[in-house]
Amino acid sequence: MKIFLILKREYLTRVKKKSFIIMTIIGPILMAALMIAPSLLAKYDNQKVKTIAVIDDSMIFYKSLPNSKYIKFDYIKHQSIDKFQKNFPNTDYYALLFIPKNILASEKVQLFSNKQPGIDVKMQIINTLTDNIEKIKLLKKNIDVDVLKSVKTDIKLDTIKWTDDGQTEKTSTEITTVLSMISGLLIYFFIFLYGAQVMRGVIEEKTSRIIEVIISSVKPFKLMMGKILGIALVGLTQFVLWIILTFALVNISQSIFMPEPEYIQQEQAQSILSTEQTTQQDVGKNLNIQEVKDMLSVAKAIDWIVILGSFLFYFIGGYLLYASLFAAVGSAVDSEADTHQFMMPITIPLILSIVMIQSILTNPDGQIAFWGSIIPLTSPVIMMARIPFGVPYWQVILSMAILIITFLLTTKLASKIYRTGILMYGKKVNYRELWKWLWYKN
Repeated sequence: MKIFLILKREYLTRVKKKSFIIMTIIGPILMAALMIAPSLLAKYDNQKVKTIAVIDDSMIFYKSLPNSKYIKFDYIKHQSIDKFQKNFPNTDYYALLFIPKNILASEKVQLFSNKQPGIDVKMQIINTLTDNIEKIKLLKKNIDVDVLKSVKTDIKLDTIKWTDDGQTEKTSTEITTVLSMISGLLIYFFIFLYGAQVMRGVIEEKTSRIIEVIISSVKPFKLMMGKILGIALVGLTQFVLWIILTFALVNISQSIFMPEPEYIQQEQAQSILSTEQTTQQDVGKNLNIQEVKDMLSVAKAIDWIVILGSFLFYFIGGYLLYASLFAAVGSAVDSEADTHQFMMPITIPLILSIVMIQSILTNPDGQIAFWGSIIPLTSPVIMMARIPFGVPYWQVILSMAILIITFLLTTKLASKIYRTGILMYGKKVNYRELWKWLWYKN
């Protein structure tokens, strides 16, 4: 009952803070902006057509460079670069492309402008000139370009997973990798964020001497557990609100700024297919649209219940494990500046787990991945990174069981440090002193 009262106090005190309300609102806005802003900016930023002047001394590419939707080529005759540069500020040109006479030998062109050209402009020029020069060289060697095109192959690899019941389901290594990385990073982020809040809360109560009043009516262990569970509930509340608000903001933004995306994509695809002279770039866009649709269908087939359930467990389990250690550190010091010597051993396993993620993504069934997901100090991040790839049930159960047992043991040890440390003032504590506290009798 007393643990519940402390939990309630911690929860209500923190959710009513302005910082909690502000972060709960700002968080979804930032996450929604990260999802919507790139495509939205690209959509509106590219509306202006860039006209590029071309001086072709080789006369090989005169009026043969294909225009795109946002890049046009205008060919200039009988004019030097120096003369063009003087008149450039009075023109509407974006840049000047100079093609020398020996282009086939040098394979080098120059792009002049009064600003740094964008990567889209540079890549279109490079790709266009490369294709044209390759065709010229092939013709000089009496190689039919159409024959070369006909044998060009672009392999598409579909990954199919066999389920235990003999069925098959389409998967995506790309989606799984992204989901794995995001899951691991979120666990890491939340453990650090809310674990540090436990430590700061203990330090604040200790320095303000409020703890002396509270400790007279409740045991230190119950006080620590109530504080840890209360802040965990605050974290879950904020996380759930972030998901709901982010999902709502993304959908509202898409309906306002990018209405009927599927209809637009289908219309573009139909126009491309109905056009007799389809450019290679348009075909690429059409293929990209299909790839996006395939990835969305794969995403729908992911067992999100298992992913979210595992995330919830490892978020709570990892937080409780580290929060008890953070609480012990907070009770052992008088200010946050004194925590560094004790924080290093605690934070190293967390940092190591983030470093290990790259190896996990490469080989999710390897020995490093296995032991990283079993050892409790790294398992919240590593196991969460492995689960999207599929992990045997016995490994998940073993990892969860060890994490629970370790949490109970560390909580018992941390409560001994907490019990003694919260009433210690003005004394510099070292590891030898902490070791003595662990063996004090009740």
